[in-house]
Amino acid sequence: MNTLERSTQEGLLTIGDLALRTGVSPATLRMWEQRHGFPVPTRLASGHRRYRVTDAEVVADVVRSREDGVRLDVAIERAVARSHAQARPPATSVFAELGRLHPQLGAHRLRKASLIALSWAIEDEFCAKATRPHLFGAFQRPAFYESARARWREFARVARSAYVLADFGPPGEPDDPREPIRVALDADAAMGREWVVVCDSAELSAALSAWELPGQGDVPDHDRLFEAVWTVHPEAVRDAARVCAAMAQRAGARGADAVVAELEAPAGPRPTDLAAVTTLFNRVVAYGDAISWRDRQHRQG
Repeated sequence: MNTLERSTQEGLLTIGDLALRTGVSPATLRMWEQRHGFPVPTRLASGHRRYRVTDAEVVADVVRSREDGVRLDVAIERAVARSHAQARPPATSVFAELGRLHPQLGAHRLRKASLIALSWAIEDEFCAKATRPHLFGAFQRPAFYESARARWREFARVARSAYVLADFGPPGEPDDPREPIRVALDADAAMGREWVVVCDSAELSAALSAWELPGQGDVPDHDRLFEAVWTVHPEAVRDAARVCAAMAQRAGARGADAVVAELEAPAGPRPTDLAAVTTLFNRVVAYGDAISWRDRQHRQG
């Protein structure tokens, strides 16, 4: 059996096959490869190009984006990102996904009181000040969201999208367009034990995820322990946002399809706002001190 016959039996496509399947001429495919590094062929010993069947799907995705007026380099970037996302099983936990993709972030054990301080600081310095951000919050139970509802309603007014996730149960009244969109988590969902705040925007990004340690049924509420990870790195924040958006999409939440598509693009390089990070740190300290003082007063009273 010659090399060409073997490649065909193995399900590889010639450049002519790829052109026939996608409507993109061989000359254009070669030009894309030269200028944009896409599509990436396998080279036979003879030097001939061969492509996977899945490459045809990605090229077709690029063609559709081009027909919608998307610039070629952006269309390629988004199509490749979508293909990578579809190639791996959907993540069901922000904490787990950050640990898998960004292990250098590490995790720290914090009490709930400390997490409140960190959450408030992120909300005040990023969620409230970012320009048209995508916002996500996971609250475990509806009662926890109710205590933050007024704040998140204000954030939703200026956000590009805003979703809150908790064990909300069956949908009740239709979504109020002035409120964040509620995403009901199943009782056994991985995110059901997770505390999440994500702000993904062009200039200010931050993410916090904390997983509640099991076996704390008799622990006072503010002393409950969590394993927490947080970051202002744009790509790590984008990965956290993708998990939340995918959860909203699987739940059929309004507008989630468009958010998922938008977040498939890489976050792109952008400088970290050191002033915002400094202010975030200062707020964490201030809020933490205020919460500790309040707890002491409550216990003494």
